[in-house]
Amino acid sequence: MLIGSYLGNLGEKHRTAIPKKFLDEIGSDVVIAKWYEGCLILVGAKFWNEILGRLTEGTTGLKLGIRDIERFILGSAFETEPDVQGRIIVPEMLVQYANLEKDLVYVGLINRIEIWNKEIWDAKSSELAKTTKEFIEGIGK
Repeated sequence: MLIGSYLGNLGEKHRTAIPKKFLDEIGSDVVIAKWYEGCLILVGAKFWNEILGRLTEGTTGLKLGIRDIERFILGSAFETEPDVQGRIIVPEMLVQYANLEKDLVYVGLINRIEIWNKEIWDAKSSELAKTTKEFIEGIGK
């Protein structure tokens, strides 16, 4: 299970090391793509195939919303394989989309990893600390 947060770095050539705990879980066939709220998603082949299945379940290309989701996620996806040190190269278009700089945060969310610019994540995390109380109380009702 992918849980927890880890700090990381983005090198000059957009190379970053996936935290070992996460890499052990997702395996060597990984996909990196745009995700929502300005971060990236990093997933193993199994969850990627689940995403594809959900998107293509008889509705692919039929509705504008589905087509736009396909364009946003699938159109930005890159298959990659970590090197022996667990590093991947993040494509330039994804670096720009997520405003990635040197300091990164990897956030494990059960079946996916989000990659955030640390400064943006810190702001998001502060916001979540204020708003999640309301969400949790709503779930409990």
